[in-house]
This record gives sequence, C-alpha cells and structure tokens, in this order.
Amino acid sequence: MASEEMITISKAEYQQLLGLKSEVEWLTHQLAELKRLIYGSKRERFIAPDPLQSSLFDFPEAEFKERKMEVSAHTRTKHEPAEKIHPLRAELPAHLPRKDEIIEPENLPEGSKKIGDAVTELLEFEPASIFVRRIIRPKYIVASTDESTRIEIANLPSLPIPKGNAGASMIAHILVTKFVDHLPYYRQSKIFKRQRLHIPDSTIGGWANSAIGNWLTPVYDVLKKKLLSSYYLMADETPIPVLSEDKPGATHRGYHWVYYDPVDKLVVFDYRESRGREGPKSFLKDFSGYLQSDGYNAYDDLGPPGKITHLACWAHARRKFEHAKDNDPQRAEKVLTWIGTLYDIERVARDSQMSHNEIRKLRNEKSSAVLKELEHWLIDQAPIVLPRSAIGIAVSYTLGLWPRLKKYTEDGRFQIDNNLIENSIRPVALGRKNYLFAGSHEGAFKAAIIYSLLATCKIREVEPFAWLKNALEIIPDYPANQIEKLIPA
Repeated sequence: MASEEMITISKAEYQQLLGLKSEVEWLTHQLAELKRLIYGSKRERFIAPDPLQSSLFDFPEAEFKERKMEVSAHTRTKHEPAEKIHPLRAELPAHLPRKDEIIEPENLPEGSKKIGDAVTELLEFEPASIFVRRIIRPKYIVASTDESTRIEIANLPSLPIPKGNAGASMIAHILVTKFVDHLPYYRQSKIFKRQRLHIPDSTIGGWANSAIGNWLTPVYDVLKKKLLSSYYLMADETPIPVLSEDKPGATHRGYHWVYYDPVDKLVVFDYRESRGREGPKSFLKDFSGYLQSDGYNAYDDLGPPGKITHLACWAHARRKFEHAKDNDPQRAEKVLTWIGTLYDIERVARDSQMSHNEIRKLRNEKSSAVLKELEHWLIDQAPIVLPRSAIGIAVSYTLGLWPRLKKYTEDGRFQIDNNLIENSIRPVALGRKNYLFAGSHEGAFKAAIIYSLLATCKIREVEPFAWLKNALEIIPDYPANQIEKLIPA
C-alpha cells in the first residue's frame, strides 16, 4: 500500500489560496445575486424546517417492504362520493345604490295574490359620466336714486385653474388616475377619446401641473413641516428616470427620498437629482429625533452628535441571510430562525393590540434574550467565515449595524423594520413601469408633491379622489394660516 505523500506549502502560498477561495466565493455570490434578480422569487419570509419533516417518509428498509406487502394485500373498496358543499355567494355591499327592475309573470290570472319577492342582485357598470358644469350668473340693471344705473352680477367662484375649463373633479380624477392607478396622461387622453371628448395629453398634463403648482404646493409645505416636527422617522430612497437637457437622448437618474412618520402616519417625498448625502442632510436639517433606515451611509453624519439617533432595519439584515442560503445554508438558516423568532414576538404584540409600554415590556422580556444569543453567535462566526462570501457579507453587515438593530427594543413606538415606508414607495415603482420617466426635474418635484399627499391619504385611509376634489374646490379661498387643516385626515 503506497503511503500518502505529504504536501507542504509556504505561508505566502497559503494566503494566496485563501485569497483565491475568497474570490471564488465572491464571484459565486455575485452570480447568485444576478440569477436572483432575473429569475428569483421576491418572497423573503423564511419558515424554519420542521425537524420531524425529514422522518415522515424515512422508514427503515425492512419496515418499508413489510408495509408495501400489507398495502398490496388489501382489496380496493369503492367509496360513495361525498356530497359537494357549494360555497355561499357573498352579499353585495350595502352602500352601493340599487336600481330596481320588476319583472311580472306573463298571463297572470285575475285575483292572484302576491306573497313575496324573489330578489336577484347583479353588479352592473356604467362608464364614467363626464358632464359640463355651466355656471350661469344673471345680470341685472339696477336703478339708483340719482337716476344712474349699474349692472349687478354675482362673483365667479374661485376655480382651480383661473380662466381654464377644467373643474376640481376633473383635475382630481386625472391626478388619481395617474399617481394611484398609474395611467399616464396619453392613455387617459385615449380613454376620453372613446367618450368623444378630445383632450390632448399635453393639455391634461398642463391642468395637473397648474393645480399642483398653484394649490397643492402649500399643503405639501405644511405637511413637510409637520412631519419634521416628529421625533421618529423612517427614511428610504427610490430612483426615478428624468428627461434632462444635460443628457439628450438619455435619462437622468434622479431620486425620490421618502420620509415616513409611523406614529402620526405622514409621508413626504423629496425629489433630489442625486443619491448623495446632501439630499437627506438638507431635508433633515431641522429634524431632531430617531431616524430608521437601511445601512446606506448617506444617512450617517446628518448633524451634530446627539441630534439624530439611528435605528436600522431588520428586514434588510434578514435579506442578507436569505441571499446567503445557497452559499452556507446551515449558518443562514440558523440566523433566519432567530430573526423569525423576533418577528413572531412582534406579531404577538400586533395581534394582541398591545400599548406602546406593553410592547416595550414584551421586547425586554423576550426579544432581548434572542438578540443577545444572536449577537454572541455573530461575533464567534465573524473570524471564521470568508469575508467576501455571501454569509461573510451578511455577518459583517449585521454586526456593523448591531447597535442600531437592537435599539428598536427601547421604545414600543419603534418598528422592527422599514417595511411600512417601502409600502409607501411601491406606487413609484409601479408608476415607473407605466409612464417610464418624468419629463423634467420640475416634473419630478411636482410628482413628489402629489405622491406625498396621496400616500398620506392611503395610510390614513382617506379616499383620495374625494379629498383632492374637496381640496381643489376650497383652497383658492382658504386662509393661509389654516392650511394644516387640509392635510388628509
């Protein structure tokens, strides 16, 4: 038997091998991320495997053969089919108007007595009704005592577009259709055309921009001021392509920076031409309190020490380990199980409708112990895993943000993650797929204004069309010092 040959390598060669292994791990991670972007599911929730699941079909071979023989010895018995249970038809909403249609039997004999009604309800649809509102102001000649005359006529109500021919309801419909239902102006123009109303999409855009610039900007400014007076905000950013004279034939990559107050339920979009730190630093210059964000370093150093205290997002940390499952499933699933426990605790608090003090107490009793165990494990694993592997990146990211990640346990009003603000950003992502880009930087800024107001409507459960219509009708004559009352509520 030949003896195994011992191979010795120098320390430099060993370090080189480690570097090559790290490089392979990094390239493998990059390839996995690319495949995930192209083919992968966006579902991130991790469900820990049931330890009993693997034993469900793992019979010993002898036992399996014995059971197979028992099954083959049984005769097949035909069972009567079970009676089908037909689902009950859901009742139609009571708030919808009813139009009755009575159908009498044909050739009904005289003297027949009615004993009741058989009522069938069907949902029907009528296309949107477009009409012309005519404001008629009679003119009167009034004779004065000095034998002179004058003409009396009522004042014209304030209109959302002075000397224009679009009313508040039409403009509200246009804005909601684009920024809530994601239909660009040219598609709206085609819909109007089917109703024999020819409005160029440029005219529709002009009406919308005029209403936003003249009347909704003051509401946005007050909303921004109110949000910045909060003590706890979430922040995130999302790109938006913008046509720019600086890039003929191409689009500029601008950004909507989004800030959300989860306590008072306020949302503000702030458009900036770049993703640099100057965006949040300018917007948050008057803010003092707690700011929750991902690990993007643009949110660091936004003011003097103590002015802003940072919280991190567990959803982003969880995503790192989710992506590392292909690289190191044992370690990744271990961490995902811990994180799942943290979310289970939050779910208990939410389902039980606990107060803020009760949530803080629950976290101190249960979440803190999980966090402490997870922290020790991460510290132990950091020197073992390859830094450029997917699991190494996940461990490094989580440990780097650890003081921020565990801070949510200090106050029951804090959230475990940033998912609430990501829900507010979703309409922008949907809109990008439909109207593709903003026509200019000014257009992107106006989009930020209407996105802010409509997102606040959504999280405060305010019907957006009704709010916009009412605001555009009354704001031309509204006292400037009472604009705060127009914030969706």
